[in-house]
Amino acid sequence: MEIHVSRPDDLPSVAVLHIDGEITAATHEQVQAAAERELQSGARKLVLDLSKVPGVTSYGIRAISHIFGLLQSLSPSEGPETVLQGLRDGTFKSSSLKLVNPTPHVRKVLSMAGIDMFLEIYSTLDEAVRA
Repeated sequence: MEIHVSRPDDLPSVAVLHIDGEITAATHEQVQAAAERELQSGARKLVLDLSKVPGVTSYGIRAISHIFGLLQSLSPSEGPETVLQGLRDGTFKSSSLKLVNPTPHVRKVLSMAGIDMFLEIYSTLDEAVRA
């Protein structure tokens, strides 16, 4: 697996993780570590580019959930009570973690796991970064 990180010049608090490879038991920690490094260096919003991810296992779902939790802890407006109420109402979408361009297979796995209930999935990188 390879992870390349980019940051839009006009949005320094946004980091894009371009992931190339499956997110599995063998690779999920790389994804988490890359996200943690970006948060430590000042990013407060992350976009996961999944266009080159052919598959995601339960470890990948856990990695995405872990990253969501890290970002939630940094965002007072997305505290646990707000998130839980929004999930119950079906109105919560994370403002700090976005997913972009998953393959049809990965999109199906994310949907089956319920990730799409609280994370927005965009078709283009520009849409995700600007959201």
